[in-house]
Amino acid sequence: MEIKRIGSRPSAKGPADYFTGTVRIDPLNEPPEPARVSMALVTFEPGARTAWHTHPYGQTLIVTQGTGWVQKEGSGRENIFPGDVIYFEPNEKHWHGATATTAMSHIAVQEKENGSPVVWMEQVTDEQYNS
Repeated sequence: MEIKRIGSRPSAKGPADYFTGTVRIDPLNEPPEPARVSMALVTFEPGARTAWHTHPYGQTLIVTQGTGWVQKEGSGRENIFPGDVIYFEPNEKHWHGATATTAMSHIAVQEKENGSPVVWMEQVTDEQYNS
């Protein structure tokens, strides 16, 4: 058994290569191999979002506060609210983030393949974000 105390792992800034705007990533759990799961609490300030990306084994988001947007390739943008649980299929191209005026936090749960839980792609343009 392992207990990770709150504040025992430092917050990180979402890297500009993969995020637009101000994003804070607080790691929650990343057990050693052979486990593949990783979890983080991700907070997006208004207007902040991920780049387009996929996950080899899919991704689950659990919205904890605020209001956000999610979009999968080929579909319209969807509103998300506290308590919503969003599942992206394996290799489904998508993005997620805060609305233009409201911050949003979610817990992200995904599994690693060859040491990585994500394949990053191009940035979400302002036109894509605002439509």
